Amino acid sequence: MKVGEVCRRGAVSIANTESISSAARLMREHHVGFLIVHRLGDDTRRPIGVLTDRDLVVEVMAQRVDPDTVTVDDVMSRDLVVANETEDLSDVLQAMQLAGVRRVPVVDLRGGLAGVVAMDDAFDVITTFMCDITGAVKHEQRQERRQRAG
Repeated sequence: MKVGEVCRRGAVSIANTESISSAARLMREHHVGFLIVHRLGDDTRRPIGVLTDRDLVVEVMAQRVDPDTVTVDDVMSRDLVVANETEDLSDVLQAMQLAGVRRVPVVDLRGGLAGVVAMDDAFDVITTFMCDITGAVKHEQRQERRQRAG
């Protein structure tokens, strides 16, 4: 299965020059705790970093920094794992596990932002797959019992 089949389209992104206050408002508006950062003026929104709600708490709030004086670029994580929508989901999940991250930006063939994939998305796919397998096995067992009984 390819990442593009399971990623969530319409990922929320923010320009690196925006204030942390703007980032917090954007997170609240979209009910997310993860923003993908791109350079100001980049229409394809190529990911250059990510900003999480945890980053806001640890790097800004806990340090008592005025969020209007700090930009996204000052706080964002630059060591990001990025998935291409044509990659196998299993390879991306392994890279996420090794990097210790739960969400990664997904890019298209041009490197532009296409979506985001989260461990939770993969869990949903695996759960559905397992339920399908279990259902198929139970169906087969019922058919075998009917054949023996009939």
